Amino acid sequence: MSRYERGAARIRELDGENPERRQEVYAALARIAPDLPRFAVEFAYGDIHSRPGLDPARRELVILGVLVGLGDTRQQLASHLRSALNAGLTRDELVEAVLQTLPYAGFPRAINAMEVLSGIGTPRSDG
Repeated sequence: MSRYERGAARIRELDGENPERRQEVYAALARIAPDLPRFAVEFAYGDIHSRPGLDPARRELVILGVLVGLGDTRQQLASHLRSALNAGLTRDELVEAVLQTLPYAGFPRAINAMEVLSGIGTPRSDG
């Protein structure tokens, strides 16, 4: 399996039944920088997110901590919060994860992340 195929498979797993938003973002990026979406799929998801050692939910927690710490990442936070829900984390666990960032990232970034989380829909249902 190629890096791209491995990354695309992980993205499908994380996007669940709602891949439209990521597809729209990648299509828009491709109009400006055609290689950028491919880099994201191959490197971020095919090489890094697909590595053994951590399950997808734990990887999403790490990603969320970094995004909260960086600040100014609303679009990426929303995407990864949805991915975290699809990976099996609960809304309560995501609230706790964001609260955990308070001493390290500060109130403004944690509050902004909570605002993004408040706008995220429910996770997919498998039955």
